[in-house]
Amino acid sequence: MEFSETDPAGSWAPEACTLTVAERPRRAAEFDGLFAAAVRGIERAGPARLRLDLEPGPQTAARAAELAVAETGCCSFFTFTLTVAAGRLVLDITVPAAHTGTLDLLAARAAAAAAAGTGGTGRTGGTGRTGGTGRTGGTAA
Repeated sequence: MEFSETDPAGSWAPEACTLTVAERPRRAAEFDGLFAAAVRGIERAGPARLRLDLEPGPQTAARAAELAVAETGCCSFFTFTLTVAAGRLVLDITVPAAHTGTLDLLAARAAAAAAAGTGGTGRTGGTGRTGGTGRTGGTAA
């Protein structure tokens, strides 16, 4: 997994991303906005899977779906699954094994934005941990 050395945002975008370097900070900010406003919990369900428990509501669901569609347009290796059930809104994000480094960085970014945000609670999986390991996929936030 190689990351662009020319990415001015220092974001989680891999070399395989088809967004221009100029477009990447905007996309990162869109994800940060969702994370800060809506993430209530984070669970790392394995090296290739991240589960985000989001503030339930139609606006959050629409925002998450729009970002998922946009992101798979430039980074087709992501799989996003949005689930609405029993009063919960969950966004599962999976990647192939070759892209777990990208998911690690995304998980760290989600944890940092959620902790700093005002909409979500900043909780991580209801246990105060991310994925049961006490870390967000190997990178410090």
